[in-house]
Amino acid sequence: MSTQSMCGHCRAMQSNRVEHYALAFKPSCPLTLLALIASLSTAHAQESASPSTLPEIVVSASRSEQNRFDAPAAIDVVQVDDFRAQSPLVNMSELLGTVPGVQVRERQNYAQDLQISVRGFGTRSTFGVRGVRILVDGIPATMPDGQGQASTASLSSASRIEVLRGPMAQLYGNAAGGVVQVFTREPPMKPEASLSLGAGSDDQRLFGVSAGGGNETVAGFIDASQYSTDGYRDHSAARRTTINAKLVARPSSDTRITAILNSFDQPLSQDPLGLTRADFESNPRQVTPRAIMFDTRKTITQQQIGILLEQRLGDNDRLSARVYGGTRKVFQSLAFPGDENVQAGGIIDLDRGYGGVGLNWMHETRVNGLPLNWTLGVEADSLSERRQGFVNNGGTPGALRRDENDHAKNTDVFAQIDWTFAPQWRATAGVRMSRVRLSVDDDYIVPNPDPALNNPDDSGSVEYKQTSPVIGLVWSANDNVNIYANIGKGFETPTLAEAAYRADGTGPNLGLRASTSVQAEIGTKIKSGHHLMDFAIFNSRSKNEIVQEQSLFGRAIFQNVDDVERRGIEASLRSDWNSRLSTSVAYTWLDARFDKSFSSANGTIDSGNRLPGAPEHSLYTELQYRWQNAVTTAVEMRADSKAYVNDINSDAAGGYAVFNLRAGYEFNAGPAKMMLFGRIDNVFDRAYAGSVIVNDGNQRFFEPAPGRRLYVGMRTQF
Repeated sequence: MSTQSMCGHCRAMQSNRVEHYALAFKPSCPLTLLALIASLSTAHAQESASPSTLPEIVVSASRSEQNRFDAPAAIDVVQVDDFRAQSPLVNMSELLGTVPGVQVRERQNYAQDLQISVRGFGTRSTFGVRGVRILVDGIPATMPDGQGQASTASLSSASRIEVLRGPMAQLYGNAAGGVVQVFTREPPMKPEASLSLGAGSDDQRLFGVSAGGGNETVAGFIDASQYSTDGYRDHSAARRTTINAKLVARPSSDTRITAILNSFDQPLSQDPLGLTRADFESNPRQVTPRAIMFDTRKTITQQQIGILLEQRLGDNDRLSARVYGGTRKVFQSLAFPGDENVQAGGIIDLDRGYGGVGLNWMHETRVNGLPLNWTLGVEADSLSERRQGFVNNGGTPGALRRDENDHAKNTDVFAQIDWTFAPQWRATAGVRMSRVRLSVDDDYIVPNPDPALNNPDDSGSVEYKQTSPVIGLVWSANDNVNIYANIGKGFETPTLAEAAYRADGTGPNLGLRASTSVQAEIGTKIKSGHHLMDFAIFNSRSKNEIVQEQSLFGRAIFQNVDDVERRGIEASLRSDWNSRLSTSVAYTWLDARFDKSFSSANGTIDSGNRLPGAPEHSLYTELQYRWQNAVTTAVEMRADSKAYVNDINSDAAGGYAVFNLRAGYEFNAGPAKMMLFGRIDNVFDRAYAGSVIVNDGNQRFFEPAPGRRLYVGMRTQF
């Protein structure tokens, strides 16, 4: 199994190293209480188990598969049923609420994408995704510099989403505080077509079609969807079209070739900007006046193709390879002119090309009659982008203020060994050696004897090297109980966007160092009849953490600080009480803080301050009931405690709890299957901030969540 798998051979750490990290937790944390709850739930499950059991969920990557329960790491799998799902399937935030340790913020701002964080990694991001690697069918949606995009993944054609947390994620390389991987469904073996329609509050509209078919030798499908909305807030309209196609060829029993084509077009996504505390409390639907003045918006066009090869070389060896490439174009209007010398314009025009290759060799053997598997692999990815900046004349490009070619490349080699050295014990050791290079070729050079007007050649480059080891151990106490522990070291380089500015003049901040972290976790998975429980304790300490020094007028300048700690617990319990009733609970306690004081443009950040955007408590619960296999009803509850908006902890978005209702009716209509569904989100019309813009220099921290919303849809499958 590849190191790139979220399942296969992830293991745990040695007990004596675990003890050190476990003792790092404060006695005041709710660990003891949750452990008691977990033990009581398990005891109840053992007493009430029935012949019906939870289905085994298979997780995979590089087509090595095993049951999720046996994966010795904190990993969750969210199954996606594009026909029965009672939501639009537009954003990952609709699906990942059941996963502990993960925050996915739907910002009601399609110009800035989702906010995704895993165990506190990624909370600093003001746009896009940082600190969390995103993959689609094994192909990175995270670029070599560590910046990722979640919006381009097609959920309407997905079969499942796997979320890996903790030390084992480090084997994915740069910026792998966690890993989110989307898998596209397999093409049907007979002709099939579907149609979906949806409409909802704020003039939401959704139209989707798909068609496919084939046989055992070759099969494929294509899925297309278009979504539009006027937005909950003023000046927040968006429109996007997503196309995803998959072709699978099996020329022999030992060979499988998969081609995946994606197209993403977002010609409209207005940006209403964040709100100050006063504006948020007076009218959360309003738009910041500067957004109208400068017509803040973003357009995105992206196309990508990938080829995956899986080849069995014999009874004990397998080879997997990937090659992919794509283009991405972005035009963005920001909320300022950008005409000062140290500014690079208020309009961004970016034209990017990217691609990569990867090769894994997996070998299976046995020692003393027990499995011993190892994997060797190499990956190389690159991006090149032409980035220009123009003065923003009320939303229209003016004079050129920035003109450069940016490059990012990574070359990684990795090895992993997985050894079952006793019937109930397995050990894993892995290492990944990474090299990441960032470079800027500056073409905007304006010599001037006046230092205030001089814009010199700011070209430069920087290279980061890192070795990321992981070691772990898992004990299968019996068929229903797995206990694992692991420890690993990871790193995160600054992205090209984070290294774009420095405080002492024009040009990139190539002096930023890569952040390094040591992560550890202890966890257990328990199943009994129709109950499945996961429980994990985790701890992470970072050096050279990349944090904002200042952020104003589009210039976000970053610096390195030491001693950032993230620790907490995760617990989830899923129960299928009978064929009709099921429940899910997911809870996270996260203590993410700075353990050493430092200075920024906002003042002194005291030791003990919490990381902004990271609530201490998060809870998701769901109760679902099926009526005669035709009607499904459910109630959801999501609650978060307060989240600070900046490093100085001067303000916070208040805690909240919201309730959602959903229902669906499935029936046959001649040769077609029909699904009618509807949902009401935020049933009690709670006013709250769904996300925050961390460390915003204009104090516009708050992004309001919608009030009560209605959405109805219909799906037909032929």
